[in-house]
Amino acid sequence: MQLRRQLFRIISRTAIALYSRFPVFGALRASVGVVRKGDDVLVIDRADGRGLSFPGGFDGRNEDPETSVRREIREETGLRVTRANPLFQYHSTADVPVNLSVFGIEAEGDLRGSWEGTPVWLPLAEIQSRLLPSQRPIIDRLLGK
Repeated sequence: MQLRRQLFRIISRTAIALYSRFPVFGALRASVGVVRKGDDVLVIDRADGRGLSFPGGFDGRNEDPETSVRREIREETGLRVTRANPLFQYHSTADVPVNLSVFGIEAEGDLRGSWEGTPVWLPLAEIQSRLLPSQRPIIDRLLGK
């Protein structure tokens, strides 16, 4: 698993560096989920060393946002999504040009990590400074700012 995480770090950082400078396909599409447990939310402590992110990722070709977020949450956390409620969408250029779809998620199962990182439960206030820049608007919306 450690080798896979190192590989993820190299691939992730290289892809972001290149696409932020040469966005040949325009804005990418991504979907993320907000999974809550009491006052905590589920985030991924990313294996590429870039900080925290909500579980989710880039939409596959011809993949709708809900299918994408269900797949990504399963891959990154081991949880099975039982309900995906669309919350909002927005555009960001903070990392790479991307159109993000954000879902409120209910899920079940046993939490586990993946080569992309380790899922952790943290309070919203604790994750804001460590969250990927492209996902910080999610916190603002959730906190009503």
